[in-house]
Amino acid sequence: MSDKNFKPFVSPDVDMKELSFKALLLGVIMAIILGAANAYLGLRAGMTVAATFPAAVIAMAVLRPFKGTILEENLARTTGAVGEALAAGAVFTIPAFLMSGVWKSFDLLRSSFLMLIGGVLGVLFVIVLRKTLVEDVSLPFPESKACAEIVKAGQGGSTGAGYVFYSMLLAGIINFFENPKGLMVIKDKATLIFNLGLSKLKLIMSSSVQTIDKKGLIVASTPNPAPAFLGVGYIIGFRLAAITFSGGVFGWLFLMPVVLFLMSGDLSQFMTGSGSIASVASAAYSATVKPIAVGGMLVGAFYTLFKMRNSLVSGIKKGLEDIKKSKEEAKSKTLRTDKDAPFGIVFLAILVLVIAMVAIYKSFTGGFGSAILAAIIMAIAGFVFAAVAGYLVGIIGSSSNPISGLTLSTLLIAALLMVAIGMKGNPGVAAVLGVATVVCCIAGVAGDMMQDWKVGHILGGTPWRMQIGGMIGVIAAGVTLIFSLKYLNEAYHLGSSQLPAPQAGLMAMMSKGIVGGEMSWILVIAGMLFAVALILIESPSPMLIAVGMYLPFETTAAIFVGGLFKWIVERIVKNKSEEEKVKVENTGLLIASGLVAGEALMGIICAILFAAGVNIAQKFNLVGFEGYMSLNLLIFIIIGFILIYFPVKSIKKVES
Repeated sequence: MSDKNFKPFVSPDVDMKELSFKALLLGVIMAIILGAANAYLGLRAGMTVAATFPAAVIAMAVLRPFKGTILEENLARTTGAVGEALAAGAVFTIPAFLMSGVWKSFDLLRSSFLMLIGGVLGVLFVIVLRKTLVEDVSLPFPESKACAEIVKAGQGGSTGAGYVFYSMLLAGIINFFENPKGLMVIKDKATLIFNLGLSKLKLIMSSSVQTIDKKGLIVASTPNPAPAFLGVGYIIGFRLAAITFSGGVFGWLFLMPVVLFLMSGDLSQFMTGSGSIASVASAAYSATVKPIAVGGMLVGAFYTLFKMRNSLVSGIKKGLEDIKKSKEEAKSKTLRTDKDAPFGIVFLAILVLVIAMVAIYKSFTGGFGSAILAAIIMAIAGFVFAAVAGYLVGIIGSSSNPISGLTLSTLLIAALLMVAIGMKGNPGVAAVLGVATVVCCIAGVAGDMMQDWKVGHILGGTPWRMQIGGMIGVIAAGVTLIFSLKYLNEAYHLGSSQLPAPQAGLMAMMSKGIVGGEMSWILVIAGMLFAVALILIESPSPMLIAVGMYLPFETTAAIFVGGLFKWIVERIVKNKSEEEKVKVENTGLLIASGLVAGEALMGIICAILFAAGVNIAQKFNLVGFEGYMSLNLLIFIIIGFILIYFPVKSIKKVES
């Protein structure tokens, strides 16, 4: 149901500059940068953060000196924010081709086509859904409304860009000094080895201990002082950060001591690299606990979808109904704020892209029949989940859009059908991952576009112009993201503690396990039953707990610390007015977003330099140097101060 009394910030009758070269250029640059930054974050932390807020602030700050209008700022934001959405779809699936062994290195051409077609289809699918969803007053669109308020407030003076840029600079500097491919003056963590033995407790802070008794060991790590992890913890809040950390505690501090104790007689199968206790623990964890985490993620993903079943069904019904409505209403639309791209061209473009996917899938499977089946699965699942993603974003925002669960559903359907028609081995795995990649990109982009178009709807943007901007942003991110993935893999290696890529690992294990017949089913089933037990006791978010088990302990611990900073801020402003709380929330969000983006960008820069043969540590004679732990603690103090002090300080501006 639409609101007949709604009036946008810029009236439909106002003819204001909007689709300009400077707005598009800035949007493209942001799409590439924010896409690369979120690719790094997704591979490291297993999650991405919505780029709508930092993109809006950057657009205001950059275009204001050039006399950019609010609609130009809106279009630049729409074009730039979609890079993050495509990155989420890419990092959850594309690395799985390598992690499953289907590819030995990234196939740049096919990877780019999968991302491009998935991203463009995501935009096209939600064009026909836009009007009904953005005008539905029953959908709160929480993040869209918050972003629109930031933009409106920015028209009166301060944009808040300083919070983003300065925190980006700080995070970049910190990452350079703790990055293994940078100077690494700051020690990123210390490995804690508790050797209880039978009668004594011995604590050793080292990663190279090889002589102590292996019975009764507890191996964990201190939190990583990574600005991105602390920023993520602040953004998602204390409760979700604590839930994620609980998975790390359960995996590393409960299951691992059991594993190491039971295998203490023969750990030779896990002896890799230096042969240290830390490396043995990591290898043992990957072989035993991670499959359990995968089982937990599997059940957690479907449980998340089950809890949203009413919304999912409503989303599908709305998607089907809106096609009919959009055709009927297209002829009568006259207002600038009601004009979408021509639906005839949209449907034709969808058909062409689906046919193109048949050719791409044939390059995976070698047969037309299996390729056509894969394309059909992709098209149906893609449209359904585009509608679902758009609807869910209207309820919970794009940051909580469960695209990994939607993608996993598609992967399982595709895998079972491939097995049914006899398509097995690497060709079958590749086809399944190809379907999952496109659908994941569709769902991510569809949700983000609907959120951004709702912001534009509130501000008075022109739909067809925003849709062109979104299309250009998707294309810009699609042709560049694969290089970010390539350089990151070369520098830090997918599946390592630096780039654990949990969702991609899940996709790789499930596709290879079903199609290729390789699966540690006993451990996976144990993880599934563990998740069922969590559901039975009404534990919050089994999916997040399982992701916490999959990620390195130092990562989940850092995310928890970031959430703790957010908790402190919330306690300080507990008795303040709603206006003051909103100001604190927005300021903290901008600072945390800057921390995430700054570290991610520096991580990518260091990876590119490494790939180009530039060894920074070697140039400064720091090869083998592990850094100072004292600086590790100092980073927590500095970032904690920034994330607490400046959001609280922003209240004074409201009071004045």
